[in-house]
Amino acid sequence: MRTTRRALAAVVSAAALLVASACGAGEDDAAASRVEVFTWWAEGEEKAGLDALVSRFATACPGQEFTSGTVAGGAGINAKQVLNARLAQNDPPDVFQVHAGAELLDHIDAGQIRDLTAEFSSWGLTGTLPEGLVETLTVNGKLWSVPAGVHRANVVWTNDQVLADAGILTAPKNLKEFIGNLARLRRGGVESPLALGRDWTQLMLLEAVLISALGPKRFTGLFTGATKWESKAVRAAIQDYQTILDFSNADRDSLDWPGAERLLIDGKAGYQLMGDWVAADLEANNFSGYDAFPFPGNGKAFQWLADSFVLPARAANPAGGTCWLQTVASPEGQQAFSAKKGSIPARTDAPTTGFSDYQLEAAADWKSGVAVPSCAHGSGCSQPWQNAANAAIGAFSTSGDTAALQTALAAAAKQFIRQV
Repeated sequence: MRTTRRALAAVVSAAALLVASACGAGEDDAAASRVEVFTWWAEGEEKAGLDALVSRFATACPGQEFTSGTVAGGAGINAKQVLNARLAQNDPPDVFQVHAGAELLDHIDAGQIRDLTAEFSSWGLTGTLPEGLVETLTVNGKLWSVPAGVHRANVVWTNDQVLADAGILTAPKNLKEFIGNLARLRRGGVESPLALGRDWTQLMLLEAVLISALGPKRFTGLFTGATKWESKAVRAAIQDYQTILDFSNADRDSLDWPGAERLLIDGKAGYQLMGDWVAADLEANNFSGYDAFPFPGNGKAFQWLADSFVLPARAANPAGGTCWLQTVASPEGQQAFSAKKGSIPARTDAPTTGFSDYQLEAAADWKSGVAVPSCAHGSGCSQPWQNAANAAIGAFSTSGDTAALQTALAAAAKQFIRQV
């Protein structure tokens, strides 16, 4: 059946198909009306967010039928492997999920996805997305993906009782005070004041420290070439990172973020640096004795990652795929998705009905803050660059060699950096 659909798609020119993006296109052909949406949202609040989008899609796109292409797997690792295999075989879904930003570079270079610049304007995304987000989404002067929702990466989560027992009652104002609090917790008998997981979660921590040391603009410059990884400022930040790492759990390299989160919940740690998807997970674990604040010294920097969708160049049903993207781009779609998933809308004009207190606070920060990307989550660097950074971070966790870490990170930037 997919061969028939692909053959039909090949008969019509790409331009005509995009113009025919009225959501009812292809209603006479039952096969062409099916829209396979490829995601890794298989359970929990992610599945709930996807279901909310499916409900909106059914209303907004009559004649188009949602078909799930979900592949389960943490952070989309399994899904990306399956997707890449399908793309290599010229068997793409009609729409697929990807982290917005530099993670798209390989797909763009291979000609696997369509330019959506014109759609951004017609769907009202131009002017409703923060400048820092649009800058990162732009590759070769064009826009390629529609963000469904935004998460904040540079957030510290607390166990309030552990902190109170140590006499820590307020959030640290800067990195020095944060390190002082970590030392205070350890003196008070908390063996692992900072709960931490493996490679990419450690990269998140390093990025937060770098933002404090460099500020939003110079931090972003690390991924464009404007800021040098060989600089003294980066060296000093890595030394601060080493100090903080020494206050984390010894088994960090064997844990993913939920395992580290368990240390926080069980009172074996006072802090955890992790994205704001943690809020929903803490609630799901019936743990309410927590607080959250931006990483000390990050100021107004809002380090973002965005789940987004793209339209494959060889999609069998581009009209249906385009209507899915339009649903995702709409203020109503963004509100419905984030209310269930625990993210916030990428659009600053989307309604916030049904949002938690944390989401409302994050949405306000998104409007007033400075958007900065994350290599750990694919918005700041390509997948190969991210892999190299994770390998360097993993090696450092064992060796503690700050010079080697800086050299490895600089080498990765030199190898993978490009002007986009």
